[in-house]
Amino acid sequence: MKKFNIKFITVSLIMLLAFGACHNLDDLNINPNNPDPEVTDLNLLMPTIIINLGQNIVGLGIGDIAGVMQHTQKTGWSSGHNDYDWNNPGQSWGGYYDILRNADEFYNKAVKEELEFHQGVGLILKAYTFGLIADLWGDAPFSEALKAEQGPDFYKPVFDSQQDIYHGILAYLEEANTLLSKNSDEYTNINSSQDVLYEGDVTKWRKFANSLALRYYMRLQAKEPSVAQEGISKITGDPAKYPVITLASEEANVAYSGSSPGTSWPINMVFNIDPLGEYMRRKPCATLVETLQALDDPRLGVWADKVEIPLVLVTGTGVDRIVDGKREISKDVEQAFLDKWEGEDNLYVDYDQEYVGIPVQTFSAQAYNLTPNYTQQAAYNPHVSQLNEMYKETSGPLLQMRLLSAAEVNFILAEAALYNWASGSPETYYANGIEESFNAWGVADQFDAYIGDAGYNGLESIIQQKWIASWTAAAEAWFDYRRTGLPDLQTGPSARREKLPLRFYYNINEDLSTNTANAEAAVAKLEPTQYKGSDQTNNSAWSKFWLLQGTTKPY
Repeated sequence: MKKFNIKFITVSLIMLLAFGACHNLDDLNINPNNPDPEVTDLNLLMPTIIINLGQNIVGLGIGDIAGVMQHTQKTGWSSGHNDYDWNNPGQSWGGYYDILRNADEFYNKAVKEELEFHQGVGLILKAYTFGLIADLWGDAPFSEALKAEQGPDFYKPVFDSQQDIYHGILAYLEEANTLLSKNSDEYTNINSSQDVLYEGDVTKWRKFANSLALRYYMRLQAKEPSVAQEGISKITGDPAKYPVITLASEEANVAYSGSSPGTSWPINMVFNIDPLGEYMRRKPCATLVETLQALDDPRLGVWADKVEIPLVLVTGTGVDRIVDGKREISKDVEQAFLDKWEGEDNLYVDYDQEYVGIPVQTFSAQAYNLTPNYTQQAAYNPHVSQLNEMYKETSGPLLQMRLLSAAEVNFILAEAALYNWASGSPETYYANGIEESFNAWGVADQFDAYIGDAGYNGLESIIQQKWIASWTAAAEAWFDYRRTGLPDLQTGPSARREKLPLRFYYNINEDLSTNTANAEAAVAKLEPTQYKGSDQTNNSAWSKFWLLQGTTKPY
């Protein structure tokens, strides 16, 4: 892991890279501040691809998926984050196909130049990105994607099944493992300064490939258990052939340099000084805060700040005053606040003296806990916790693009051992997962005291700790929730539906308009649930794609 220093500006596309109205891919995704994929040394492409991918992962991990998984809630401009207000026009996958176009160019150049290290890296990056598209939307262009330059037959590519995409990326990762299996001195043209992920370390890239394969085999656990078992057993049964990430020092992380807006932690308050900006809008969610408090989890203090002015309930009536840095209120003042939110029977005032989170999907989010200035969206609230001060900064040792963690791999191994798909004790892997999360977040010295009160208790405990460890990388927790129903998260009063969403909407302005026949065929394969609500077609966040159909999960 290293900081990136190249000048990087994300390009937004109006239409998909590989298909749509534009027939010449060279006209798309050309950034005057970044190298042209077709004319530059492929090493110069590597940081652009990795950083693009990493920024998308962070965007998911602290964005609306963090709201879905109840890591955070917003107190301003919150409908997408808190309430799943996603449907019009839907989510765009153009940025992911941006990444894929460059990754495909990188891979093809590596093949042409017979550079096996770069071929392996290219396959990993393609697998990661295609996998995300399948995870988020379901069926999508895969086999005919990225081929528009070959002529009109590929301007409107078919949507491959989600199943075929998953199997396809697992084949990519198997090939990548083989390509990366030689001694380091057998590879040529490795430029460690351009590899912002692993500095040209072949072994770490190989571990990344196999760890990503473990992720996707486990993704198939409920739908294709025999495929999942065979793949996981293959990898875990031969660690010499299939090494994996098990230590925090091996994680697939990229740090920010913080030298410009495009190279900085995205919600920093250095380049964006707006006091109502993205940092101020996000607060820890009570679901996560109270879980961490129950476990006496030291990661809470790493991720959140303590309340500036705690509330204290005192006797009397009409009491509302600041005494010794605390706000004392009487029961009638508390009740007057609660009465403003008619219908929220479970709403409460939180008198915790250290950490207070925003309850999930409450209409009172920007006013919660008696905010003094609650009419202003995203206003500072001294009676709830803010995200830790470090998230105001442009960079720092814990501000990372976290593509895949050692904690995740150990929790996958714990679940695999639980099913007898891997040798070893699920309890041991479970404890290792927590320990590596503690190592990653700088609280390693508190692990021994913690683990006794966070004991192993089967699948529920594995997924709970995996959910906690996915902080700032919440998409993976969402994908686990969908296949297991864990953690057992409940919606709140302001949610658009009674259950958590299951997928992203296909975007109205992209394939539904430009590649209509293939897009509509994919929509027809979606299975609507009873929570589809007002969505007029099966293109709903509450429709099940192939992975979930027939599994009864998560509902």
